Amino acid sequence: MNIFQACDIRGVAGRELTDVMARRIALAVGVKLTGQKVVVGGDIRLSTPSLQRIMIDGLAESGCQVIDIGTVATPVFYYALKATGATGGVMVTASHNPAQYNGFKLVLGPQPVSEEDVAQIGQMVAINARTQGQGSVRQLPVIADYIEHTASKARSGRLKVVVDAGNGATATIAPKLFQRLGYEVIEINCTPDGRFPNHPPNPALAENLTALGEAVRASGAALGIGFDGDGDRVGFVDETGHALDNDDIMVLIAQFYLAREKGAIIYDAKCSMVVPEEVTKAGGRAIMARAGHTFSKAAFLRENALFAGEISGHFFFRELGYDDGMFSGLKVCELVADQGSLAAQVDNIPNYLLTPDIRVPYLGADKAAVLMQVADKLVNYSPNLIDGVRIEFDDGWGMIRASVTEPLFTLRFEAKSEGRLKEITAILLNALPSDVRVAVSDKLPKQCVQSTGKLCV
Repeated sequence: MNIFQACDIRGVAGRELTDVMARRIALAVGVKLTGQKVVVGGDIRLSTPSLQRIMIDGLAESGCQVIDIGTVATPVFYYALKATGATGGVMVTASHNPAQYNGFKLVLGPQPVSEEDVAQIGQMVAINARTQGQGSVRQLPVIADYIEHTASKARSGRLKVVVDAGNGATATIAPKLFQRLGYEVIEINCTPDGRFPNHPPNPALAENLTALGEAVRASGAALGIGFDGDGDRVGFVDETGHALDNDDIMVLIAQFYLAREKGAIIYDAKCSMVVPEEVTKAGGRAIMARAGHTFSKAAFLRENALFAGEISGHFFFRELGYDDGMFSGLKVCELVADQGSLAAQVDNIPNYLLTPDIRVPYLGADKAAVLMQVADKLVNYSPNLIDGVRIEFDDGWGMIRASVTEPLFTLRFEAKSEGRLKEITAILLNALPSDVRVAVSDKLPKQCVQSTGKLCV
């Protein structure tokens, strides 16, 4: 697996991301940021302390003025970048990936890192590039300041909410933030544990919100909020314990902001077509971005957007300037306080037939070539290539893309009728290489196959 990915650097700690590799990465980042003020933080994974120490030492050796903020959630890291006026930073985390993974989220300047930036770091690592300088390291606790700053951007509330930190980096932060604003917080999985013993740290998958839903029903809470391993992604369950699609959450938050000010709303290429439709109805400009937090953030900054969202649970806010799963939870609490039942609010949003992400493992190094072949076969459909290959119709769409964080393809389909969903699925499936097509066939939802159980191809 290539650890130098589109948005960050990520791999299995100790195997792909060894201490030797981490040091070379630290020295390469040091070449880019030498002489600059640089923030370094890390999540709660078992491999993080060692990798964080290697990164701090390598940056200091390269002449960077390192600010070590310790063990934090990624939104705290983003806050620290702004609060300290640092030029760049490194967050040691593998976000929502399983416990054996780790990696580095990079900030190299005012704009999000690009694929080219990460590739350049990889090239520098290959030649063991380095620079020498007289750097420094100082520790700076920032969590208390983050809580006060973030609370100042939100309203106080009295709702009962369940918080599931997934044993991740928000475990000791999110409950304090919500309590600071007056919420009654019921905590589950709020003990940091880098093994993630209770469920995988990915709230975008409904099965990882099962315990959260049960806790909401048992306690009579107004909603449940679940975070990923490093706290920049979020998932929600309503008061019935039902896991909600983040497409619907995006619509609700976009409507909230557009009721106060008109402007741009960014959504990712995997979102339901309901999102741009409802944004347009509310008077906003709906702008599609490639999926991946750095791509969404780049569009968010470029368009000076009010809000940006991804179905993975990354939500960006103009008042912050970055994505923050904990602040996202506060905003949804405000929606419930203002408008009542979260389930009822979601029920008022139109819904079409939309599949979940169909995740197909693919270990080959030729994912880009596979996508190019698919695009060539679908040329008569004028495919949208903003993120993989997407074919679009007035009443639906389908897409295949390569994950930027995992060795797999993801596919998604949507249509306004079951018949069209089958037809659009068939068009895209027929363009796939046989090995990928077979792998996809085992994972298709029943709406995408004929009543005989055969693929509609």
